[in-house]
Amino acid sequence: MESAFLTPDTSSLVVGVDGSAPARAAALWAAGEAMRRGRPLHIVHGADTDGKALFVPAETIERIRSDGRRLLDDTAKAVTDEYPGLRVTTELGRADAADSLHRAGSPHGTIVVGSRGLGGFDSLMIGSVGLDVAAAAVTPVIVVRGIGEAEGTGTVLAAVRDEHDLPYARYAAREAELRKGSIRLLHVWNVLWSVGEVVTMLDGVDEIARAREAALRAVEDAVCDEFPGLEVRADAEKSVSVAGVLVAASRHADLLVMGGRRVPGALGPARNLGRAAHGVLHHAHCPVLLLPRTGSDVRAAS
Repeated sequence: MESAFLTPDTSSLVVGVDGSAPARAAALWAAGEAMRRGRPLHIVHGADTDGKALFVPAETIERIRSDGRRLLDDTAKAVTDEYPGLRVTTELGRADAADSLHRAGSPHGTIVVGSRGLGGFDSLMIGSVGLDVAAAAVTPVIVVRGIGEAEGTGTVLAAVRDEHDLPYARYAAREAELRKGSIRLLHVWNVLWSVGEVVTMLDGVDEIARAREAALRAVEDAVCDEFPGLEVRADAEKSVSVAGVLVAASRHADLLVMGGRRVPGALGPARNLGRAAHGVLHHAHCPVLLLPRTGSDVRAAS
C-alpha cells in the first residue's frame, strides 16, 4: 500500500531546536506557519542520550537532559510570546536530532529544521542534520533559510519536472491558498539531460521542448481547475543548471516547493536527495519545502 502525506492545512508541524540561532529562527518561522495552518507546534530537541550513555558519566547525561529541557522551555516561551494563541508542546528526544525528528514527525507531520546547527561550520550553507532529515524523511520537510533575503511577494514557487509532479503542485497550491498568495509553476529543462534524445533525433530539439511545455501546461490546467480562485503562473526555462534557475527564482518567493529524488548509492544524503534538491537546499533565498518521492501522494485528512 502506498504511503501518503497530509495536505498542509491538516499536517502537524514539528520543529527541531539545538540552541543555535538558525534553529531558533526556524522555530519562530514554524510557529507562524502553525498559526497560518491552524495547527499545533511540537518542538523537539534530540539530546542523543542513548548514544552517549555508554561513554559518559550518569551526571553528564543528566546535565545534558537538564540543558535540553531548559532549551525547550526557553524556545516554547519565545514562541508563545510571539504567538500567544498557539498550542505548543515539547519533547526531549533520547535519540540524535535526525532520528528524534523523524519519530516525532511520523507518520503525517511536517518537519521543520534550520539551515545550520551548532555542529556545523559557518561556511556551510546547510548542516548535516538538515541534510540527514531531508534525505531520509517520508513526510514533508521544510528547511528554513533565506529569511529576509526574498522579496516577500506571497508567491509559492513549485518546481515541476513533468505531469507526474501534479501532486506536488497541488500541495504547493494549498500552501499558496493558506498564504492568500499566488503560485508559480516552474519547469527547468536541463539541456544536458536530453543530449541522448537530441543526438538520436538530430533536429528534434523543438519537439522535445514542445513536449515539456505540454506537460507543464497540463499541470497548470489541472491546478487552475482545482483551485479556481488562485492566481497561477507557469514558466518553462532551458538551462544547464536546474538548481541555479530555481535558486534565482526563489528570490521572488515566500516558499519553494519541490519533490526530492532518491538515488541509491554510497555518497550519503546529498546523493539521495538528487543534485537539484541538494543545490537548492544549499543556496535558496527562501524556505524550501521538500516532498519525498516515495510513491506517496497528497491526501486530505480522513
